Amino acid sequence: MTDQAPRPDRIDLPLDGQEDRRAEEQAVGVASFILSLRARGIRDTALLRAMELVPREVFAPRRFTDLARTDVALPLPCGQTMTGPGTVAAMLLSLRVSSGQRVFEVGTGTGYVTALLARLGAEISTIERFNTLAEAARQHLKIVEAGKVRMEVGDGLAPRPRERFDRILLNGAVPAIPDALTALLGPGGRLVGALAEEGAPPRLVTVERTEEGALRQELGGVLRLSPLVRGVAETL
Repeated sequence: MTDQAPRPDRIDLPLDGQEDRRAEEQAVGVASFILSLRARGIRDTALLRAMELVPREVFAPRRFTDLARTDVALPLPCGQTMTGPGTVAAMLLSLRVSSGQRVFEVGTGTGYVTALLARLGAEISTIERFNTLAEAARQHLKIVEAGKVRMEVGDGLAPRPRERFDRILLNGAVPAIPDALTALLGPGGRLVGALAEEGAPPRLVTVERTEEGALRQELGGVLRLSPLVRGVAETL
């Protein structure tokens, strides 16, 4: 009878090898994600860099983490939806954010778009009607160390006297752009959202206030966005 060395049941990579493999897989996923955005016509270097550096997986529901770096919308609590990255990119491209601009964001959601705006150098006031989502967004923004962000729970479509913003972003569709929002735009200001006219799918809408104070509205392509609802959620 000869002695035989015990055979291991499995072969495990060293811890540093596992970490290297995960890092490599993550890098490949991020590169593929950015290439998919470029294929959709997104060429703005600063925007692509922001979408590369802000980890969408931090903001996505845990059970959908594997889909975070794909161009799909994801279901959220409170019956809401995390907008697909392609739609987000199209809206931010139209918004034309510059570093130091004051941005009012309606519909914080998970805080992903807020983090992108912060990465682009904006000073953000963001508002969410669901307290559940707002609390989660606060935690997400802490994790990614987002910049200058002021968050509140409230009705983003309600009047806000004595405030002025360079940019306004509506993370949802409305049947008409409320006067209460266009009143917040200073000269040269720009609002981006989606207009959902009766019987038609939502379309990208851009409203600009000229230096003379007039408003100019322009419609773009179809967007997959959920409706924005007035008021504050009472229970969630």
